[in-house]
Amino acid sequence: MQRETTAHLSIDVISPALLALEVAVAAAHSPEEELTVTSAGRRIEPREVVDPHGTRLHVLEVDPGPLTVEYRATVRGRGAEPTGSPADELVYLRPSRYCESDVLAPTARAEFVGLAGVDLLAAVSSWVGTRLAYVPGASLPTDGAVHTLLARRGVCRDFAHLVVALLRAVDVPARLVSVYAPGLDPMDFHAVAEAWVDGRWRVVDATTLAPRSTLVRIATGRDASDTAFLSVHRGTASLQEMVVTAVADELPDDDVRELVSIG
Repeated sequence: MQRETTAHLSIDVISPALLALEVAVAAAHSPEEELTVTSAGRRIEPREVVDPHGTRLHVLEVDPGPLTVEYRATVRGRGAEPTGSPADELVYLRPSRYCESDVLAPTARAEFVGLAGVDLLAAVSSWVGTRLAYVPGASLPTDGAVHTLLARRGVCRDFAHLVVALLRAVDVPARLVSVYAPGLDPMDFHAVAEAWVDGRWRVVDATTLAPRSTLVRIATGRDASDTAFLSVHRGTASLQEMVVTAVADELPDDDVRELVSIG
């Protein structure tokens, strides 16, 4: 399989700012790529920081003015599957800002009692997918899994947060992954869940909007607070335009009852 991805960001920097981009394909995919950043028409070079999961953050200190980010990557074949560690298995059992697994524990234990492995992942995926409506613009960046369940609607990150929270609530380590998703409609950055099952990270996407086997990993973390494509840590900046593309030379069928890893 060959996958092609691009991202275009147009940002208005209002005051001197420290920005962190998470748009580059994760290191495990070994992509052929190009990242170009221009500030007020002048090319600047970001500083790359790689976290333990292979997430590549590109850090910029920029002055006021228009900022443009252009990224493109080609991924040939399958990347290395992610490995786990004893620390991961503990960290990804904990509640986090957007995945309130402690609050949702009674619901999860009542709905998924007696299930494990592929049966549990399929049940959680179907449960979330049938209870939430995918509605672009229906949620706020500050909404967590509990709010999403009450509202019964959201976008991909909301679906993923609820999946992660429910899995953690039944003692399955789970985390959020931002991805490029060939076949996704409407096209955007996409978010899915990963669950630790039988010693491997397996992807769960309750939206079922793209084949899981085509996904290209960008960033991995506890929830969306770790995987945002743009973070403003100092100063002021606003996103003016974003265009994302992701295509693959084949779009295979997907079955929620199959165990699939991102690669």
